[in-house]
Amino acid sequence: MARIPAAERRAELVAAAVRVIAADGVDGATTRRIAQEANAPLATLHYCFATKEVLFAAVFEHVAGQYREVLTRNDVHGDVAITARALLRGVMEWYLANPDFGAATVELISWGQRQEGQQAEMVYNEASATLRAILESAATASGRPVDPDTIDALTYIVSTLSDGFALNWLVFTDPPAAERQIELILGVLDAWMAAHLGDAPAPAAPAPKTASPEEAMRSLVSWVSVE
Repeated sequence: MARIPAAERRAELVAAAVRVIAADGVDGATTRRIAQEANAPLATLHYCFATKEVLFAAVFEHVAGQYREVLTRNDVHGDVAITARALLRGVMEWYLANPDFGAATVELISWGQRQEGQQAEMVYNEASATLRAILESAATASGRPVDPDTIDALTYIVSTLSDGFALNWLVFTDPPAAERQIELILGVLDAWMAAHLGDAPAPAAPAPKTASPEEAMRSLVSWVSVE
């Protein structure tokens, strides 16, 4: 059997850790369970990661890298409004397509806040820095400067709207409702940008039908406990 390069094996173990955390939570993510998920000997995991803390640090780095990749992939190089809309849609659609990753992220952020380090803050800070840089670049490239406070506010709004969508999706896992809620949330962003940027792109799709009372209540969910 061909020997798997160490870097590839590390990546497999990190990906396995994400799947186990999504399914069993942080407390259930033992090194033995993670090695089993990765189809690797436990000794291999300990060779790649000296301690569980080192493994989890790599998992946090992976999570931060995934957010950075999603944001970069959805940078449409338009003006600020068009770019912000594309970024928010891209992140929400990514959550929709990757529920395991979203579940693992919620678990990790909650767990990280109870630890002595600042791993949870690192994930958010890196995502915000990437988002802010893309929006600043869009403003510069479009020749329509946007003041730093407005860029900071827009960064926060895109992040918060995507977080709320992700948690709602993890609770209800209702794809048709989630698709409609994406358009609803984009409409919220459009309204804010119209008030603060002077204009906003028209929705790419027809406005969704009026939600039922049950769907409306679901759309208000923005936080759940993972403990």
